[in-house]
Amino acid sequence: MTQCGLALTMAMVLAVTACDTSNQPATVVAAPPSTAENVQHSGQSTAEGSFLATGPIVVENQIDVVALRAGVITGIMVEVGRPVRKGEVLATLDDRQLAAERDAAQSKVLSSEANLKDWEAETGVVDADLRRAQAMRDAGINTVEELDHARYKVIGSQYEIEKAKQDLSTAQHNLRSLELEMEKTRITAPFDGIVARRYTRAGQSVAVGDRLFWVTAVAPLLVEFTLPERFIAALKNGQTVTVTSADASPAVEHAAKVIDVSPVVDPSSGTIEVRAQIEGPAPDLRPGMLASIRVAVAR
Repeated sequence: MTQCGLALTMAMVLAVTACDTSNQPATVVAAPPSTAENVQHSGQSTAEGSFLATGPIVVENQIDVVALRAGVITGIMVEVGRPVRKGEVLATLDDRQLAAERDAAQSKVLSSEANLKDWEAETGVVDADLRRAQAMRDAGINTVEELDHARYKVIGSQYEIEKAKQDLSTAQHNLRSLELEMEKTRITAPFDGIVARRYTRAGQSVAVGDRLFWVTAVAPLLVEFTLPERFIAALKNGQTVTVTSADASPAVEHAAKVIDVSPVVDPSSGTIEVRAQIEGPAPDLRPGMLASIRVAVAR
């Protein structure tokens, strides 16, 4: 075969091979499956056989102290950061008008008491008159009308005693009401704690319900967190967990005892709510801080 024929034959073979390759389907390589998982709780399992969750540190008692009556602030006795005891006066309202009304009510009580004693003494006199009139009637000395007159005086005196008792009771209740209003002019701490915020100042006019202070307890410290629903049967009240500040470096571990495990599962997250009380002093922890909670996982 000549060189020209050989070249023509090779060109034809290459053309046929190209046509066969173009008709074959392309090979598709599948991407490896993703390893990402949706975490439905605020924690993760660790290699040490425990579960690590996060949650805030809270206290049971934390409240805004409000004004129970309208008035003008005449004194501020505490500042922010000051520890206070239950019943300690935080501030005072102007009580001059109430004090005058209370003094008048006290005088009314004393007057009503004196009036009652006067009628009780008067009743003793008319009782004696009735006994004498009865004796004289039995002896035929006086008339039936005179005996009836003495008897009616006794009945009238007894009515006056009842009226005096009611007047005294009314005066006492009025005095008690004013004393309660006087107590409202003394803003006091509802429990042992610390003044976290102050919303008022001396000379300010306040209305009923206005916030004056925010008082928070400092102990006992609690931590609230959530766990996966598989813990609902394993976690019990009294169980110990380990708590550390999420931001502290180096972290100081504190033991906390579980005091409340939710009996139901949150269907939206598949978690249960847990509360634990921190045991012993924890100077590095404060209410409102975020904590890390380590829960032992039974194997």
